[in-house]
Amino acid sequence: MKHGKKYMEAAKLVDRKVQYDPAEAVALVKKTATAKFDETVEVHIRTGCDGRHAEQQIRGAVVLPNGTGRTVKVLVFAKGDKLAEAEAAGADFVGGDELIPKIQNEGWLEFDVVVATPDMMGVVGRLGKVLGPKGLMPNPKAGTVTMDVTKAVNDIKAGKIEYRLDKANIIHVPVGKVSFEEAKLQENLDALMEAIVKAKPSVLKGQYLKSITLSTTMGPGVKINTAKY
Repeated sequence: MKHGKKYMEAAKLVDRKVQYDPAEAVALVKKTATAKFDETVEVHIRTGCDGRHAEQQIRGAVVLPNGTGRTVKVLVFAKGDKLAEAEAAGADFVGGDELIPKIQNEGWLEFDVVVATPDMMGVVGRLGKVLGPKGLMPNPKAGTVTMDVTKAVNDIKAGKIEYRLDKANIIHVPVGKVSFEEAKLQENLDALMEAIVKAKPSVLKGQYLKSITLSTTMGPGVKINTAKY
């Protein structure tokens, strides 16, 4: 992959052989952000897990103390008084059966997170082929299948993010924006890492955190010293 001049200049600031202290990594990532927009700061965690084994799967959610810096649109599937509760909590879209054809046939996907009450999962299950590949399927582990729709919506709006292993056993998650103060990015990173460390599968033998890399949307990766976590 060919990189532009700006990227090459930014990459010179990073020593690829060094595993930086988290605070140094955060400062460096902010320094190497050269895009004209407010880039997202992402963390990529390579684990020693084997996601093909159910007991080594990692999936969960954490509320970042300083949010993600982006506006998240929430769709809630519910019925009865839970519809009004979801609307009152600030959900962007609320509904039930009538939303299925809109998503299935019209390709409507103007939302970032889907929450469902347990009694609606039979309905939402019909959207598995659409929502599943996009990582939008509600899941009890992520707190998106719940009767407490107020808490679910509030948490998501406050900066709740989901983390899960991809096919290469890596976790990719946003921890804020380049415009955030260093201290706030650091707090978000620490909150995420605390949750990831707690999620370590008890059956795992060998090294859990193989590498942690921090980067911006367009910038070079900065390795973080895994021993810090």
